[in-house]
Amino acid sequence: MKVRFFIIVLLFTCFYSPIINPCSIVAFIGNVLCKVRLLTKELPRLEYRGYDSAGFACHDVVTNDIVVLKKPGKLDVLKELALKSPCDGYAAIGHTRWATHGGATEVNAHPHVSEDGKLVLVHNGVIENHYQIKQQLIKQGVQFRSETDTEVMTQLLAKCIEKAGDLKKGVLACVKQLKGACSCVALHKDFPDMLIVVRQRSPLCIGLAKDGMHVASDFLAFADKTDTVFFMPESSIAFVKAESINAFDYDGNALPIELKQVHLQPSAYEKLDHDHFMLKEIYEQRVAIERTVAYYNSLGDDLWDLLGLTKEQVENLKSMNLFGCGTSWHAARIGQFFFESIADLPTAVHLASEFRYMKFFAPKNSLFVAISQSGETADTLELIRYFKEQDAHVITLTNSPMSSMVRETDGHLLLKAGPEIAVASTKAFSTQLTGLYWLAHRIALQKGLIDELEMRQAEHDLCYAAQVLEKTIEQYKIDIISDAAYYAQFQRIMYLGRHVSYPFALEGALKLKEISYIFAQGYPAGELKHGSIALIDEHTPIVLFSHQDPIIYQKLISNAQEVKARKGHLVSFVFEGQDELIALSDKVYIIPRVAPLLEPLAMTGVMQFFAYQIALVLGRDIDKPRNLAKAVTVE
Repeated sequence: MKVRFFIIVLLFTCFYSPIINPCSIVAFIGNVLCKVRLLTKELPRLEYRGYDSAGFACHDVVTNDIVVLKKPGKLDVLKELALKSPCDGYAAIGHTRWATHGGATEVNAHPHVSEDGKLVLVHNGVIENHYQIKQQLIKQGVQFRSETDTEVMTQLLAKCIEKAGDLKKGVLACVKQLKGACSCVALHKDFPDMLIVVRQRSPLCIGLAKDGMHVASDFLAFADKTDTVFFMPESSIAFVKAESINAFDYDGNALPIELKQVHLQPSAYEKLDHDHFMLKEIYEQRVAIERTVAYYNSLGDDLWDLLGLTKEQVENLKSMNLFGCGTSWHAARIGQFFFESIADLPTAVHLASEFRYMKFFAPKNSLFVAISQSGETADTLELIRYFKEQDAHVITLTNSPMSSMVRETDGHLLLKAGPEIAVASTKAFSTQLTGLYWLAHRIALQKGLIDELEMRQAEHDLCYAAQVLEKTIEQYKIDIISDAAYYAQFQRIMYLGRHVSYPFALEGALKLKEISYIFAQGYPAGELKHGSIALIDEHTPIVLFSHQDPIIYQKLISNAQEVKARKGHLVSFVFEGQDELIALSDKVYIIPRVAPLLEPLAMTGVMQFFAYQIALVLGRDIDKPRNLAKAVTVE
C-alpha cells in the first residue's frame, strides 16, 4: 500500500467537530472479536445521528456465515438482543438509522441482505434513482422485502459483482449507476477478510489501529483506538483488510492513502457530570466563544489567504450573501444585521432548501458565505455547487475542518466550538454568531470603516457577551427549574422579536419545539396584529425578546400591551433598565446590557436553558429527540 503520510495535529477542543449526518455507520476488520465494542462504544457515540432503528452483522467465527441482527427503536433494544447472541466475528458492520424511505420497522432497518444471501450492506444517504433501478431489478426477478432505497443498492451491488465475476469491476459498475448520496460499507460471504467501502456525497473515514481497521461515518466512533485516519475522497471506493487499504476513484484509478493524525480529548464524547450532552454544551459556550475569538485574533492577514481572497477583493466588496438551513439560517439572518450595520454591505440571506429552486441574479463583487455546523448539510452543499457554477466566490463558516464544505469552497473560517453531540444546536449557534460578528468587523477594518482600536473593542465585546451568557444562566437557574413545570403544561407558545431579536425568536421557538415537542412559533412582533393576534389567550404564553435600541424597545412595549390586553401570559427577556416592559411581564429574565447587535448572543444561554428545563419536565429524550438527526444530508 503506497502511503503518503500527512501529519495534521488538530486539537479537537479548537478544531474538530464531528461530521454528522442522518444514519451512522461503523465497521471493523481486524484481529479481535468486535461485537461488544461496536455495540457498546462505537455505535453509541454516533447514535445522535439517527435512532429509528439499529442493526449489526458479522462474519461469524463459528458458522462462517454472515449473521444479521436488527431491531426498530433505539440502540439499547439491539444491544440487549445482540449481546445475548453467541455470534461474533473479526469483520462486522453496524448501523443506526434515521428513516427516509420506509417506516422505522425491522424489515426496513439496516443491514440489508441481497437475495442470494451473500452480501450484507449498511448505507448513509438517499439514492435518488432507486425507483428506476428497483423496477429494472424486479423485471430480472428480484423480490424485495423492504421499502428502502438501501435494499435497492444491496441487490444491485450483489448482481453487479456476480455479473462482473470480479469484485472491483462489480463495485464500480454498481456505483456508476447510482445517483444521490450512497456511502456504504458491505460484507460479502465470498470475501470474508474484506470490507467493501463506498463514499459518495456522505462522509466515511477509516482509522488505522493496532487491532485492525475501523470504518465509520465519523472519526468520533473510534477516536479512543487511533488518531491515524484516512478520510475517503468524494466518489471513491475502498477494499479494506485488517492491515491494508486499497482505494480507487470511480474510473478504477488507484488513489493515494493520505493519512491524517487527528487528536480528540476523551471528554469530547463524554457527558462528564451533566445529565445530557445538551446541558454540557450549553455550559461550554463561554469558553467556545472566547476560544473562537482568540483563534481569529491570531490569524492576522493570513485570514484572507484562508478565505481565498486578496485585500483588494475585500476592499472592493459590494455585497454579502449568507445561506444555510435550520439554526444556521437563523444565525445568517442575525448576521445580516452585522454586515449591513458594521461593514456597510447590503446583505442577502438565503434559505438553502428554497433558494436552489429560484432564479439567481449573480451580483458582482459579492462574497457568499455558507453556514453549517457539520459542513455536510445537503441543501447547503448543493447551493454551494450551484453558486460555484456561477463563478461566485464562496466561503464556509463551519465547525468541521474535514467536511465537504471546507473542501469544495474557495475558503473557510472555522468555529472553535468543539464537538457538539446533542441534536439541538447550542454552542455551534453561538459561535456562528461570533464568527459572523467578528468577520463583519474584520471586513470593515480592511475597508477602512473602523480602526484597530475598534476591532479590538469588538473582540472584547464578544467575550463580554459570552460572560453575560454564562452569568445569566447561573443567575436564573433556580427560577427556570422551578417555573419549567408551569410552562410544560401548555400546548403552544409563541416567540416574538423585532429587528435582530426576530430571527433570534425563530431560533428560540425551534429550540423549544425540537426538544419538548410543544408547538412553538417564532414571529415578528410587528406582524402580530396582522392575523396571529387571534391566537393569543390565557392558554398561549408569549415569549418576547427585547432590544436595547430605544425606538425598537418602544415598539416592543406596544406589542407587550397588545398581548396583555388579550389576557396573554408574557415571558420577557429584557435588558437592565427596561422597567416598563418588566412591569408588563408575568415573568422576566433581566440581561446585563451588551454591545449593540450582540443582544441575541447575550440571551442565548437563558433561552436554551429555558427550553431544556421544559423538555426535562416532560421527560423528553433531550439529546436525541424523536424524528430528528443532527444534520440532514437528504434534500
